[in-house]
Amino acid sequence: MIRIREIALPPEHNAHQLTYEAAQLLRISPSKIKKLSIFRRSIDARKKPDVKVVYTVDIWVDGSEKKILKDARCKRASLASPEYYKLPKISGMLDSRPVVIGFGPAGMFAALVLAIKGQKPIVLERGEDALTRKQKVDAFFSGGDLDPKSNVQFGEGGAGTFSDGKLNTGVSNPRIGWVLAQMVKAGAGEDILFDAKPHVGTDVLLTVVQNIRNRIIELGGEVRFNACVTDFVSENGHLSGVEVNGKEMIPCTAAVLAIGHSARDTFEKLLSRDVPMEAKPFSMGVRIEHKQELIDFSQYGCNSPVLPPASYKLVKHLADRTVYSFCMCPGGYVVAATSEEGGIVTNGMSNAAREGENANAALLVTVNPADFPIAGPLGGMYWQRRIEQKAYALTGSYCAPAQKVGDFLRGVPSESAGEILPTYRPGVHFCDLREVLPPVITDAIREALPLLDKELAGFASYDAILTAPETRSSSPVRIVRDENKESIGLPGLYPAGEGAGYAGGIMSAAVDGIRIAEAILSPVTVDS
Repeated sequence: MIRIREIALPPEHNAHQLTYEAAQLLRISPSKIKKLSIFRRSIDARKKPDVKVVYTVDIWVDGSEKKILKDARCKRASLASPEYYKLPKISGMLDSRPVVIGFGPAGMFAALVLAIKGQKPIVLERGEDALTRKQKVDAFFSGGDLDPKSNVQFGEGGAGTFSDGKLNTGVSNPRIGWVLAQMVKAGAGEDILFDAKPHVGTDVLLTVVQNIRNRIIELGGEVRFNACVTDFVSENGHLSGVEVNGKEMIPCTAAVLAIGHSARDTFEKLLSRDVPMEAKPFSMGVRIEHKQELIDFSQYGCNSPVLPPASYKLVKHLADRTVYSFCMCPGGYVVAATSEEGGIVTNGMSNAAREGENANAALLVTVNPADFPIAGPLGGMYWQRRIEQKAYALTGSYCAPAQKVGDFLRGVPSESAGEILPTYRPGVHFCDLREVLPPVITDAIREALPLLDKELAGFASYDAILTAPETRSSSPVRIVRDENKESIGLPGLYPAGEGAGYAGGIMSAAVDGIRIAEAILSPVTVDS
């Protein structure tokens, strides 16, 4: 096939124009193009408001590809070959059925690979299936009780299910294309295969995770909900089984530990079993909300009905730490993401259409083990909990502390919203966020906001809303593993994904889960 890069078209273009431009660059008739496939699509808004949609396409032609390229003399066109990830070859069945602990992205894709390879994994998820989970989450958002076992953090699909389903990542890995293909097969839109910033949307993800679960079951796997792993059993220094719900023992010699970043009781159990862990840097901060139309105009220089809701990615390196945006949700909502009673946690989500009036993103500050007020491998985790409980004590409910940016910069409490209405449910409590967040976070955000406003006009506008605390952006713990991805203190246990400290989002967690499955299937032959 021939790959052509940097085909720039106006936002209101159609598919015929893309084919025509490709043919023009190759100096052939459009009828000579037998097939055109989009390899990558992105938005170029560097010359606002003259925004362009930029494509890289793969085409198959009627005739000699080499001759067409020679005659075209187009520097943006070259021969290319499709790149496909292939699952590892294995010699046979494992000695016992592998167990997968946690059914977020890492656990889900580890289980899928193991199931495809005939290993019939047993998946243990402490939370509930996606539909039951959604009902409980919706009830909590509406002011109902929190279910500590089934919430935004725990349940089928993991924390990523109630986010934006963002699949862009800084990781470059051949497994990414395979993950995307499996998600499309499970119901995600085909545009995730080529968009530079792919996203699925929470509403669609709920279907995708169920379909992947059903496929694992069809391949001989087992998925059990309300199944919390409460202990780990070893024999001769090697994992020999896991305890479920404090009473049932499941024998196993290989278990994927994909527990997510909020399974605090599991971290404590691992520490009590002398499984080596270490405190790691992570980030905390707030959610910041603006009108989506402001973000669109700042990013595009216009408000176009044919352009997608705009996103942003901001970073500011201060003298001793970094402030940056994370998990940006165009047309989205700030959500209640706690998993423990008596604590408040914020996160962001949006649906596939990104139709909400507001945009939101985490505005985070990096913190290091030296900052933690509590020592030890779980010091960061306990600091998170302390801040979350402080927020709850301030509001007296699951309503989150909030403040307008202008008041935050002036150092005065907010009393009400301005033109931007907060989307967090069950509601917000206006205050001074310095009553909740430590100075290491508030001082950095206060310094960074005016600087970030210079990069994105209106970012520090007076009525923008800050909602706190955002404490669960990533795991504060790393479970140490060896070259074969096994725990160095408990062989047979394979720490995986974000909770174990080896990923930072849906895609990188899914890729890490695949690498763990490969390590189980073909020990010590897995690449890094």
